[in-house]
Amino acid sequence: MDIAALLPQFGSLIWTLLAFVIALSIIVAIHEYGHYIVGRWSGIDADVFSLGFGPVLFSRVDKRGTKWQFALLPLGGYVKFKGDSNASGGKDDEAMAVLTQAERRRTMNGAPLWARAATVAAGPAFNFALSILIFTGVLMLRGDVTDPVKVGELRAVPAQNELQVGDVLLQIEGVDLPSFSESSSFQSFLEDLPQQEHLDYTVQRGDDTLEVQGPYVYPPVATQIIPRSAADDAGFRAGDIITSIGGAPIYAFDQLRDAVEGSEGETLTLEVWRDGETRVLEMTPRRTDEPQDDGSFKTAYRIGIVGGMFFEPATEMSGLGSAFMSGVQQTGRIIEGSLSGLWYMITGAISTCNLSGPIGIAETSGSMASQGTASFIWFIAVLSTAVGLLNLFPIPVLDGGHLVFHAYEAVTGRPPSDKALRVLMGIGLTMLLTLMVFALSNDLFCP
Repeated sequence: MDIAALLPQFGSLIWTLLAFVIALSIIVAIHEYGHYIVGRWSGIDADVFSLGFGPVLFSRVDKRGTKWQFALLPLGGYVKFKGDSNASGGKDDEAMAVLTQAERRRTMNGAPLWARAATVAAGPAFNFALSILIFTGVLMLRGDVTDPVKVGELRAVPAQNELQVGDVLLQIEGVDLPSFSESSSFQSFLEDLPQQEHLDYTVQRGDDTLEVQGPYVYPPVATQIIPRSAADDAGFRAGDIITSIGGAPIYAFDQLRDAVEGSEGETLTLEVWRDGETRVLEMTPRRTDEPQDDGSFKTAYRIGIVGGMFFEPATEMSGLGSAFMSGVQQTGRIIEGSLSGLWYMITGAISTCNLSGPIGIAETSGSMASQGTASFIWFIAVLSTAVGLLNLFPIPVLDGGHLVFHAYEAVTGRPPSDKALRVLMGIGLTMLLTLMVFALSNDLFCP
């Protein structure tokens, strides 16, 4: 066996695991801190705040008596509140029996219903808050495209390009550019442009108005590679430009999209320009189920390449208010898409292979980290929303299940009996383990 040949794969595996652990640790820390801090505000004491499970690597006890610790297995975390029998909750009857009434108030099981419900709900709420905060920050820094459109940064392209950074685009092929903020008009303008290697641009450069040549506005360039996609598996990298498909030259991203959608899943041979060199890559488009505006799903063929213009347009920082609203909307779209996708999987409208497990999430973490810090941070926000949503499912052992118990108590005036709780928690744990095994089998056996 050639050990040297395994080193790149080993390095890739370490990178993937590291990215997964970092992403998961951040999300779990925020989730558990939500439980902890709202519990503290509600008058509930915490005995242990743990990141990870198993043997403790490091710990310290704060002035409130809470033990903060890092454990060996970084696959989750927990807060053990005063009076809990274990990390998963449950009442420690022996410990509770010797507490005074005032001391019982500072336990999870002895606190008022509103305090318990708020503490439980805080974990998912903090996950959503983290997502909104990240989306807001990224969108603010990304900014809004200036109007009129100005060249901010040029990509390396194989075609002749006479444009320069700072050029303001006035016309393309003799037609005035519409406002970028009018997305429908701008999109229609681009669709009417001839799909050819070079276009004529009229630009404002300083005090001069010049006629220059440049590539098609949206060339077949990969600005981002979707993790675990056909393009990712084929070895595509961000910045690659597809110059031909099956020997036929292409100049527009729409030509690439048309070829993929018309492939019916047949393998495509593509010539790719990367860093001044041309190489040949093969990939097989994959069937995928995509959400539509009406909530339904459409089956299409995709390769996992995100396109863009041959330049990065200059931007100006967005306002906090608009960026925050966009962050809230982005979080809402993820929740809506996740719920509709789950429903369509349950009803059989789309493949259950759309559900990823820990291996898939780890691979995605590594892929997003390899595409840059901004992509990885954005992925953390997406995953945080997913974790928050999952924890709200009404399954015993999850936060959503505990909230159902609290709702039952609010309606009936008494909590479920200890025997009923033990049975329901056992059922919930079985359901959760079954879901995890199913998702893991998807990672291993789905195409």
